[in-house]
This record gives sequence, C-alpha cells and structure tokens, in this order.
Amino acid sequence: MIDQAGIMMAQGKKIACERIQGINDNMVKSHYHEYFELYYLESGERFHMLQDEMYKMYPGQFMIFAPYSMHRSFGDQNMPFKRLVLYFAPDKVLSEELRSILEAGAGVYKPERQEGLFVHRILCEILEEQKNPALLSEEYMTNQLNSLLLRTVRNLEKPERVKKLDRIGEVLHFIHTNFDKEITLEQLSQTFYLSPYYLCREFKKHTNATIIQYLNVTRIMNAQRKLLETNQSITEISRETGFSNITHFNRVFKNITGISPSQFRKQI
Repeated sequence: MIDQAGIMMAQGKKIACERIQGINDNMVKSHYHEYFELYYLESGERFHMLQDEMYKMYPGQFMIFAPYSMHRSFGDQNMPFKRLVLYFAPDKVLSEELRSILEAGAGVYKPERQEGLFVHRILCEILEEQKNPALLSEEYMTNQLNSLLLRTVRNLEKPERVKKLDRIGEVLHFIHTNFDKEITLEQLSQTFYLSPYYLCREFKKHTNATIIQYLNVTRIMNAQRKLLETNQSITEISRETGFSNITHFNRVFKNITGISPSQFRKQI
C-alpha cells in the first residue's frame, strides 16, 4: 500500500494526514522516520511492534511514535482495518516540554468515548484542510495539531507499556540498549541460552530481518539522531554507534539511507 502521507513528508511537508483501509496489509519489516507519527485505528484490530515491545490496538485507540523509533504494524489473517495516520515534524510541536513528553510516551492511548471522539474529529479536520486548503492553512493545521497533542497529554493517562518480554523481545531489548558495543550471534546465543539456528529463525520470524540487518538499522538510526542533535565528528559518531571503522560505517549508512553521513548532515 502506497504511503501518500509519507511521500508528502519526503517532499517537504511538515504535517501530512491520510486515511487508509485494507486487509492483509502487513509491514514486512520494521522502519523508522525523522518525524512523529500518530496512528489512530478507526476499525478492525492491529498489532504494533515498537522497538522491542508488542501492542494490540482496537478501534478508537491510537499510538504516537517518536522520531527514530523502530516500528511496524500488522494484523491477523483476513482482518479488515481502517486507520488515520498523522505525520508531523518535531518543530511543529510548539512546546519543548510537550515534545519531550511525547517522545517518552510510547504505548497505546485508550481514551474514553468523549476524548476519543475529540481526537478523531481533529484528525478528520486536518485531513479535510489538507484536501481543501484555505487561508492560513498551515497555521490552521499546526494549531489543530497542538490542540490535539495538548489535550492528549493533559486528559489521557500515560499509555500503558508492555511489561513482559518474550525471549526474542529480550534479544531486541538487548540490541537497542547495547548497539554501541560489539554484538555477535555467538554472544546472543550464550546470553539467552538459545541455539544459533533457533535464534536466527525466530528473530527473522519476529522482525523479517536478520540479526545483522536489524543491528545495522538500529545503529544507523541512532547515528542519524547524533548527526541531527550533536556537533560530534562523523568518526566519533561511527565509534559511538558500534562501528569498528569509519569506512564500514559510511558504507552501511549509505546502503540504508541512500546518502552518506556527510550528505545527511548537510541537508539538515
């Protein structure tokens, strides 16, 4: 399924909304982007893998994914669904404190009916404004976005986090917290008391990626954040994200993002 809102963001939009419905439309691997995502489920049921945690969503519930957080969505076989997705750049959140709360607020928001209707109405209004822009359209969408986010943070309970990890979830958690160190299949097998064959098979089943592929994406995701948020040299960043040498870092970075680290920093 084509992500039209994602295309709009790639073309320079700061806010983009889209409604999609489908069946058996499952992401085959986790991904991340440089902006926030609000995913509101209108009908059906969906699973979301966020970093190393699994969530299940029902109609009227939503999640907010922070920039550079690995996630993917999928559903049960032949389960139709309809969702609204809202992408927005971090600088469209007008309060630094609000932005920090949203970045830490992973999980499923489960609003009561009144609050859920408010969230849905604002999303629909943003989508309608996108389709039929009027005077000060961007300012209007920015205002509606921040109204939605403020009300979410003030009126809704902080989303409940998944507490129990299965064995592969523990492996994923280990990767996300130790990506800056050397990680090998043998080390993971010994740490989690799993045979290399079983670990590789189950990891691929959960993530649709090999351990090396997932580890590299996690490292590059964190390298992008450092390129955006710090003045560290590219050599320092490569070392702090687990790469043994700058040549390997440059090659993996370009393979995953399509551009070199220096090109990525210049476009900021």
